[in-house]
Amino acid sequence: MLMNNARVLVASIVFLGLGLGLILAYSHDSTIGFTAAHPVAAASLQVVIHTDGWPAMAGLVVIAIGVLLLFAALALEVVSEFAARNRHANPRQFLAVRR
Repeated sequence: MLMNNARVLVASIVFLGLGLGLILAYSHDSTIGFTAAHPVAAASLQVVIHTDGWPAMAGLVVIAIGVLLLFAALALEVVSEFAARNRHANPRQFLAVRR
């Protein structure tokens, strides 16, 4: 049974949130720095997240699964969009197949 496109999208969001939650919940000694400067080329942003142990490894794996599911949801949506356009392009052919 094929999964619904929305279910794949929701699963990807859940996996991304779970992975980020694992990494951020167990982080320590993290710093965020932002420097604004008059020449825009001199502006900088630095984000340091320090996570040790299994939450770091599991978080990255779960984020990778979420990204793959997100790409799968995008691919499924593109395929279903083209299938819907082809179905509506020639209604007689679609009706002939259904009989």
